[in-house]
Amino acid sequence: MFARAVRPTVSLTRSLSTSTQNNAKVAVLGASGGIGQPLSLLLKNSPLVSHLSLFDIAHTPGVAADLSHIETRANVTGHMGPDQLDAALQGCDVVVIPAGVPRKPGMTRDDLFNTNATIVATLADACARNCPEAMICIIANPVNSTIPIASEVMKKYGVYNPNRMFGVTTLDIVRANAFVAELKGLDPARVNVPVIGGHAGKTIIPLISQCTPKVEFSADQLAALTARIQEAGTEVVKAKAGAGSATLSMAYAGARFTFSVLDAMNGKEGVVECGYVRSEETECKYFSTPLLLGKSGIEKNLGLGQLTAFEEQLVAEAMTELKASIKKGEDFVANMK
Repeated sequence: MFARAVRPTVSLTRSLSTSTQNNAKVAVLGASGGIGQPLSLLLKNSPLVSHLSLFDIAHTPGVAADLSHIETRANVTGHMGPDQLDAALQGCDVVVIPAGVPRKPGMTRDDLFNTNATIVATLADACARNCPEAMICIIANPVNSTIPIASEVMKKYGVYNPNRMFGVTTLDIVRANAFVAELKGLDPARVNVPVIGGHAGKTIIPLISQCTPKVEFSADQLAALTARIQEAGTEVVKAKAGAGSATLSMAYAGARFTFSVLDAMNGKEGVVECGYVRSEETECKYFSTPLLLGKSGIEKNLGLGQLTAFEEQLVAEAMTELKASIKKGEDFVANMK
């Protein structure tokens, strides 16, 4: 009864697919974790996925066995430990990486750097060797640094393709949509707020002026809303009181982004998602903007659009931190043994 009841919404209402070429092999690296498990559940429910390949350093066989009992078409395989990483990635069309340690109270995303930088570099190395043409979607924080890390590792193998490397910032958009809808009494499924910049603190820049439908806020309301979107991750970390960070909403956002990538790969037109990517749109090498997705990844970077003076100020204030995070990631790979 329950399985039948959830079926109509399994691919998330925003990205319900009408595509027919649904034979994608999707890997989730970090599949046993707080984000990885619910993300894998959402992906297993999607008709876009034919093979769900799960990897982690522990518990993956159990997660895979559990998910394999769900009555949807995706074949599920579980791979555990470094020896099985290559097998998990071979032939993958899309790789989603939620691996890494979560934030705890008092930690910044930067505090995660040393642990997660090594994890992402190791996983990017395996992707470069086993599925160099795959779409790589990185959730592991700090995204502002982990995308430069993965990019530099891929460059070492001569397989870097900036159109196929994404930092998943979708949770910022999801939160902005939810918060605006709450304040204005709108249906959140019909709200779309572009969020540009990066994926930490003041580098998160919601473009409320470009929201559809159009919404108006006083200067004070706008400042408070912007601050809430920027610090929403901390809101969850505090509310969970040491028991974790944003895992369920991140899994939803990660699945939404993955489905959009798959839809576009299958030929669906007009698929737009914001993502943190190699960019010429600002003075930062990497910057998140709305992206038109296509069969080969990014078809067109749609840029920043028309900004208000308030939004221009937010962009200016984000630059120093964003550049430092990018350099930190690049330097990490340059200094790797």
